Parts: sequence; C-alpha cells; structure tokens
Amino acid sequence: MRLLTTFIISVTIFSCVPNKIDADLLVKNANIYTVDQDFSTASSFVVTDGKIVEIGIKPELELKYNIANTYDAKGHTIVPGLIDAHGHVFNLGVSKQYVDLMGTTSFEEVLERVVAFQKEKKSDFILGRGWDQNDWEVQEFPNNKMLDSLFPDTPVAITRVDGHALVANSLALSMAGITTKTKMPGGSIEVVEGKLTGIVIDTPMDLVYAAVSEPTPEFIKTALLDAEAECLSLGLTTVDDAGLSVEVIEAIDTMQQEDELKLRIYAMVSNTPENLNHFLTKGIIKTDRLNVRSVKVYADGALGSRGAAMREPYSDRHNHFGAMITTQTELNDLAQRIEKAGYQMNTHAIGDSANVAVLRAYKNTLKGKKDMRWRIEHAQIVTPVDFKDFSKNIIPSVQPTHATSDMYWAEERVGKDRIEGAYAYKTLLDNAGIIALGTDFPVERVNPMHTFYAAVARKDLKHYPEGGFRPSEILSREEALKGMTIWAAYANFEENEKGSIEEGKLADFTILNQDIMTVNADSIPHTKVVATFINGEVVFENTTLKSVERKEERIKATDEAH
Repeated sequence: MRLLTTFIISVTIFSCVPNKIDADLLVKNANIYTVDQDFSTASSFVVTDGKIVEIGIKPELELKYNIANTYDAKGHTIVPGLIDAHGHVFNLGVSKQYVDLMGTTSFEEVLERVVAFQKEKKSDFILGRGWDQNDWEVQEFPNNKMLDSLFPDTPVAITRVDGHALVANSLALSMAGITTKTKMPGGSIEVVEGKLTGIVIDTPMDLVYAAVSEPTPEFIKTALLDAEAECLSLGLTTVDDAGLSVEVIEAIDTMQQEDELKLRIYAMVSNTPENLNHFLTKGIIKTDRLNVRSVKVYADGALGSRGAAMREPYSDRHNHFGAMITTQTELNDLAQRIEKAGYQMNTHAIGDSANVAVLRAYKNTLKGKKDMRWRIEHAQIVTPVDFKDFSKNIIPSVQPTHATSDMYWAEERVGKDRIEGAYAYKTLLDNAGIIALGTDFPVERVNPMHTFYAAVARKDLKHYPEGGFRPSEILSREEALKGMTIWAAYANFEENEKGSIEEGKLADFTILNQDIMTVNADSIPHTKVVATFINGEVVFENTTLKSVERKEERIKATDEAH
C-alpha cells in the first residue's frame, strides 16, 4: 500500500510538470546494495553525465525523467563498483606477456612450461612468474642446474609467486653481474658449497631485472590493456596499483585521457630516487580516472620466501630473522619527506619486526596530524600489543586470500604464539575502525569474489578448513563489502566520489548474478559478473551469461504458453 500511495502521489505531482528532466540512463529492477551510511537497499537509480542523480522506484523515476537508455537488471544484485585496494595492474599485464607459472605443482612442471613458452615465443630473455615451492611435494627452493642444461645460451629468470624471490640460470646471473661475492642489504643471494644456486631474494633481484631491456611504449600499452580486460571482466572499476614508475604512470594517464583505458587507477609511486624526485615536487595529481598521491615503500620481504623481518627467529629455520629492505632510519627519513609533500606513505610490512618499525615511523611523523590516512600494506604478522596503533590515520590494507593461501604452512614459519597476531583482519578492523581489502594480484588471482569469500569464510576454494582458518578473524559480509568499496575509497581519499551508490557520486557499479549478501557462503566463489559500469558506461558485459539467461527466458515463455 505504501508503494501504491507513493506511485499515486508521484503521478499527481509529475503530471503537472511540463518538461521531464533529461537523463542518460535508468537502471531498474535491481537488488541494489547502496553501501551508504545506513547500508540501505534500492531497486532503481538514474545516471546523468556519468553520475548518479537520483535513487528511487522505477515508476517515479520514469515519470520524472526523459530517459535516453534503460538497463533492466532483471533482479540481479548491484553493488558499488568494486575496488581492489592493493593490486598490480601493470605487473598483471606484464605477466601475461611472459611464462605463467601459477598453479605449478613441481619444479618439473615449471620447466615444462618454460620450455613450451620458449618454443612458441623465441624470447631473447625468458621471464616468468608464479611458482611457489610451498605447493610442491618437496617444499624447498629449486636450483638452476636444469635451467642451465635446458637454456645454456638464453638467459632465464623466473620469479616466485609473491615477487620476492627468483631463480635464474647462470647466464642471467652473469649478465646481472652477480657472483658468489655479491652482497646487497635487504636481501640475499643463495650460495651452497661455494656455488650460486640461482636463488635471489628481494633487493638483489633488481640486478637481474636491470639486465633486461627496458619495456617499449608499445609493450607498456599492451600490458595495461591486457590487465584491464581481466579486471573489468571480474567487476573491478578501480585498482590501487601498489608501485609504479614515472613511465608507466604517464602511460596510464595518456591512455585514460585518450579514452583507451577505462579502469580507474590509484597509483602508488615506487620508492626510487627518480620517481620521488619527479612526483613529490609536483604534488598530488588527480584526474577523473587517475589519483597519484602516495608512495609505495617496502619495509621487508615475504613470509613464503622467509624474507619477512621477524622479531624472533623463524620457527622452521634456526637463527633466521628475515631482513628489513628499508631500515628504521630510512623509514623515518622517508616518512618526513613524504609528509612534507602532502603524500600518503603506503608501506609493505609482513613480519612483526617490520610492522612495528613502520608503526614507529608513522606515529612519530603523524603526531598531532589528522586525516593523513597513511597505510600499512599487508599488516600480516603483528605483535598483539601493536594492534592499538592502527586507526583511520594508520589504515590496515590487507588481502584476505593471503590468509587462505598461506594457512597450510604459516604456523610452521612463525609458531603457535605468533600466529595469533597473523592475518588478524577482524582485530585490525576493531582497532582501526576501517579496513581496506585487496588481492595483491598477480600474487593471488584477480577475482574479487575470492577476496570476499576468504574474508567472510576464511576458507580456500575447496572450502577448507571446515569452520574457517582462525575463524575469530572472520569479517561480516557487510564489513567485507565495505572493505571492497567505501572503506577502500576512503583509504584513497575518494569516498566523496565513489565507494557507494549515492546521489552525486560516480556511476561506477558492478552487477552480479547472485546475491553475495545472502547466498550460502560456499557459493560465493562461483558468483559471476553480469556487467561492469564505469561512468554509467558498460565497460564489460558477460555475453555468455546473457545468452544462457535469454535461452532460459525462451524456455520459460514456451512453458507458460503451453
């Protein structure tokens, strides 16, 4: 009766209006989670000039507006455009040009993929990424003996899934100038019985990459477009790219300005002297699709390669503590410089030693300052007493699928006591009042539905373990969706323009084929994206799903006719 009354009143009011208001798009018949302050739901909204102008019910909106285009959601669920708060768009695109080693179950399978790739591509320098020795029967780093045998005349460097270790053949090591005597702070070069094994961890990896020719503008463009296609197909409308160079950021800006790249990018500037000198003197750069206002810093390495900096030795390696890539003094100096430029400092911190060092640098620099929104990326292993230092000024930016990828071996690395402060997303949220969620792709798969599932179920894609990994750290579905929309936008200083479906905000939204807020949790990973909209424009449409639905509609109509 309430809806009927509203409709009658609307008809009475708008029949007296001589001219309807022009609008570009009406989205109707939807199950919309607006993610506004009240987490309210709706069924329709109107878009003009790329922004949402009104939310209401279909009859009322149709009477008020002269609609150019209508999108019938047919009951599907709509959420604000999904934001990945920590990914690597360019690296994802680069990985598509090289050997894909994700999902390999042995080093033998790694070698098979490298050989097959080289037969097809005939590369001058073979690069690849994605292997993880923790997924193999023998969970040890490989060596380069077979790479030397298979590729004596072609340099090969293949990177671990987390990007913090690689194995290279002898030719690649030679081109990089690496010998048994090479030393670099913040990383290591493995030597066994006086010989290089090919394993390079963290900072010395830069020597190997420096031996590879610089990417051409054409390569950069291709990589960005390939990565964008995957992101849009999975419902992402904004990605926070955690570490980019001047060249790539400028390429993104040019492509966006020329409407070649639709995806919105919050770009973290990689911490190198040339990048900082370029951007910190310019100040914040903000367009309708690009936001450059932060610096990505690495405090330490990764847990999987035992490069994360720990306060006490690793539980599975005697007297090994990992390593700080950036020292406490360097963190302090960087923090001062970044703050003076008005930028955010977004620091990768995995180990408990790295996290406390970053918190210390942040607290000293931000003392007395409000609304700075500096971020700790990963905040993976935190000493319990340090959780209280997270806030809306020091935001945890985490990746739920890291927990479900690492849970099989993480306790072996850190022991039963330290695991209580690891992957502690609910504890971080309770202390900070906000949490930003991402994937760290291509370390993990891009799919944000995997992020959502890992956050609310703490299970892998085989639904293991029953009850979830450390279930006390489960996020509610509302918290998880906020972490992928409005809280992620807040972490980017963009909450007034995106992150919720509200009047005046950008018309970025994602349409899903099932209601992730109510379906059985184990069904969440199977959720498909029906369509992705940016600025009210369809930038991806699932044609396969659409044809299936049309077929089902025809069958239903035939049955009803009979």
